Amino acid sequence: MHTDPAVVALRDLITRLRTRIAAVRGDPELGALSLEWVAIAIVLVVAALALATFLTGKLDDLEKLIPN
Repeated sequence: MHTDPAVVALRDLITRLRTRIAAVRGDPELGALSLEWVAIAIVLVVAALALATFLTGKLDDLEKLIPN
């Protein structure tokens, strides 16, 4: 079974966010998420999804060039 790398990355990011949020609930000094880190995570996820979409389109174009 092949898993899409974007799904794996997103699942990992969500797990890390849940861990940080759980840490904040226990002790505010442990694993506190700042607004900057949340913004950086959002930008990275959006960039990864945009790149995946772009490369998927390019690969489809290249596959059409291969003779059957």
